[in-house]
Amino acid sequence: MAITREGVMEILRGIRLPDGADLVSRDMIRALSIAGGQVRFVIEAETPEQARAFEPARAAAEQALRAAPEVSDVQVVMTAHGPAAKAPPQEAAPNLRIGQHPTPHQGGPQRISGIDRILAVASGKGGVGKSTVSSNLAVALARQGRRVGLLDADIYGPSQPRMMGVKGRPSSPDGKSIDPVTAHGVTMMSLGLMLKEDEAVIWRGPMLMGALQQLLTQVNWGKLDVLVIDLPPGTGDVQLTLCQRTHLTGALVVSTPQDVALLDARKAIDMFLKLKTPILGLIENMSSYICPNCGHEAHIFGHGGVRAEAAKLDVPFLGEIPLSLAVREAGDSGTPIALGDGPEAQAYARLAERLIGGGMA
Repeated sequence: MAITREGVMEILRGIRLPDGADLVSRDMIRALSIAGGQVRFVIEAETPEQARAFEPARAAAEQALRAAPEVSDVQVVMTAHGPAAKAPPQEAAPNLRIGQHPTPHQGGPQRISGIDRILAVASGKGGVGKSTVSSNLAVALARQGRRVGLLDADIYGPSQPRMMGVKGRPSSPDGKSIDPVTAHGVTMMSLGLMLKEDEAVIWRGPMLMGALQQLLTQVNWGKLDVLVIDLPPGTGDVQLTLCQRTHLTGALVVSTPQDVALLDARKAIDMFLKLKTPILGLIENMSSYICPNCGHEAHIFGHGGVRAEAAKLDVPFLGEIPLSLAVREAGDSGTPIALGDGPEAQAYARLAERLIGGGMA
């Protein structure tokens, strides 16, 4: 008999922290995944210092679960939700300027050290839910045991800090490199973390390209199985710079089923093909809507258009993501819907499974 979620939480209630509280009462358990006898979850501390102090609790939790007869394997990851504590003024790190002109580049696309695969999530137009798909896909991959990074490359309209529930400016230990933040088991970086919430980015192309280069190469990403890049809509400087300078595993194109969205999605696909970037597959977002009152299923933006387009182009169709009020509320609150167990979370879990099973993530 497989262990249940309630059984896991009951065991974790017995793990004490230094202050006498337990992991469950402190609401530190994230991305709990149970598959047969395999148990995976994230313990999310408030700061890196707290994470180090709570490491004995992480080890105790893993040991306690391994002792349960229904459990065959355990994976517990400790992460920190917020940035490290600021150093005293006399030891403050040098300021890091973002938005410099790019450095000269020779040769073809380059790999980023420590990162196995890079997935670019793109769309031909705005408003199709590309950023929502990016954040939830990153969380879904992390829940399945992958070491995941999320880069918000939408320089003019960064939304990942809000969607991932991250606040505070990342630190720079030397004025050259950037320490990213971690949330929900995902290592994350966004220009939005370097600006005031309502501050506009008013840059021409060279500064835009330089900022992207810095976010890719000057961030201390560490060892990652996959880096998910949330691209801006369209086919502009960011997409061109990324494809020409960085070795990408491939692109995931997000579209709603409606004809207008598909017109622009085709342009994004054509861009990637011309830049010799593999199209890993198409995703139909806002595919259907289930009325919470009567259960009626409605196809507000149409249905099946992206699947048909994938068949026409002979590229994989990776799945349908439903339209749901819960998805919007989760994104606004900084707790991606993929952290849960509902039908929306299951759709993202299936998407992650397809990518992992196909060797793409």
